Amino acid sequence: MPVAPHENPRIILADDHAMLRDGLISILTESGLDVVGQAVDGREAVRLAETLVPDVAVLDISMPVLNGIDAARQIIKASPKTKILILTMYTEDRYVLASLRAGVAGFLLKNKAASLLVDAIRIILAGEVYLCPSIAKVVADAYLEKDEAPDDPLSAREREVLQLIAEGKNTKEIGGILGVSGKTAESHRGKIMQKLRIRDVAGLVRYALREGLIQESPIIAISAESERGAALASKSGG
Repeated sequence: MPVAPHENPRIILADDHAMLRDGLISILTESGLDVVGQAVDGREAVRLAETLVPDVAVLDISMPVLNGIDAARQIIKASPKTKILILTMYTEDRYVLASLRAGVAGFLLKNKAASLLVDAIRIILAGEVYLCPSIAKVVADAYLEKDEAPDDPLSAREREVLQLIAEGKNTKEIGGILGVSGKTAESHRGKIMQKLRIRDVAGLVRYALREGLIQESPIIAISAESERGAALASKSGG
């Protein structure tokens, strides 16, 4: 149902940086928008959307547990009337195009959020698609180049499992987060490795980084490098 003129649009905001969330909430509330919920990861954002059915979900593209693009897919499925606006620092075409293919209604760079967030929300509430100028250029260039992204070899659940593996979760922890047994989580990991033809966790981490499922951090980089070094040492010792 369209938002009535006298009603304040209801917004949920998901970002794992508290200071940014607080700043954006201030901007939204001062502009007459009602922030009804906030989340620190994608899975929490999905739960909020299912419970609150907001008019708009503003999602950071890089969040722990479940990234913004996959969270958007789940929110659109659970709450089809909720419009999705993605916030990001990335302008690479693969992130933008993946978001649009997922069904998001808007894409805004974080460094423009303070000045453009409210306008972006009002535009997507009017039923239009919002792309900030630099993102619009990315989309236009991709169209002119007739960019055809290959189909994702992984299922939605396998992408969830991959992100959690890349974040350092073991199969028992993954099972607890997803509500499945550790054995099922282990089975998913095996299928992921088979589909991607990757033999170790370090390789999965690098794949997740390339696909934008996680952001690189010193801990992740050190972990991946350590595992790669251990594998090389094992080969040379054998």
